[in-house]
Amino acid sequence: MEEPQRARPHTVTTTASSFAENFSTTSSSFAYDREFLRTVPGLLIVAEIVLGLLVWTLIAGTEYFLVPAFGWVMFVAVFYWVLTVFFLIIYITMTYTRIPQVPWTTVGLCFNGSAFVLYLSAAIVDATSVSPERDGHNFNSWAASSFFAFLVTICYAGNTYFSFIAWRSRTIQ
Repeated sequence: MEEPQRARPHTVTTTASSFAENFSTTSSSFAYDREFLRTVPGLLIVAEIVLGLLVWTLIAGTEYFLVPAFGWVMFVAVFYWVLTVFFLIIYITMTYTRIPQVPWTTVGLCFNGSAFVLYLSAAIVDATSVSPERDGHNFNSWAASSFFAFLVTICYAGNTYFSFIAWRSRTIQ
């Protein structure tokens, strides 16, 4: 015996999620801090990016894999170059104002302090690994990368100082 089929209702219920409402009703405003690049920390970050790029491209254009010490220099140079570009974007777009839960002065101090220490070690390793007897046709590139590595180290030292001043003024308040 067959059961009679029940009539199904043909109503459809829709609901709106809060995400869809927020997505469609809010307007995005892009903040841009033009003045940051005119400050000393902003200029130091730009110098770190330009000089850091020179460090790792001068090494990457050679047979650096023949000298294991240059692997450390490449790691430090590329790692901090990428992170410095990331921080520049955060500072220029003022993203740090949208994420107040992050202690940005402490993050900046830790980042710049670690960059200073590791870049100093990489610059020393770079300088001690350069010798004309080792690989004559790569000597000039390696020597130039060593020079620029010490310049980047000085820039990170300066930014560490300014980060410390900012961090100390935040903790005193």
